Amino acid sequence: MSDAQEALTALVLETFRLNGRLLAAGDALVAGTGLTSARWQVLGAILFAGRPLPVPRIAEAMGLTRQAVQRQVNEMAAAGLLDFAPNPHHKRARLVVVTDAGRAAYAAADALQRPWAARLAEALGPGEAEAAAEVLRRLRAALEAQE
Repeated sequence: MSDAQEALTALVLETFRLNGRLLAAGDALVAGTGLTSARWQVLGAILFAGRPLPVPRIAEAMGLTRQAVQRQVNEMAAAGLLDFAPNPHHKRARLVVVTDAGRAAYAAADALQRPWAARLAEALGPGEAEAAAEVLRRLRAALEAQE
């Protein structure tokens, strides 16, 4: 294995470990809001889109399978965080709409996330987060190009 391949393998493994830590930290952070990291991500995907989305588009935005997102959406709808609306472009793929309760839960999570992110950012030097995000975007784009 070349040095570049070994470095990439180390990056991938570290990303897996980081993902696990981020999910655990996110779950702990939003525990009092009625959300989990997964629910928080679903709400964020819809709210950042600025419009209701069908489950396949939410899954695409999150980089997850449609089935995994559908399960979360169904649970969140039962909890009153999401609702469904007709999709004028597709009869069966209903649009997922964030309810007022969902918006309130997301706002509560966001209020907790801001100081947490500020504390975590102190561990990085100037520009490091932006540089790391760019590397991850390029790696994701390379993976998507191979699909």
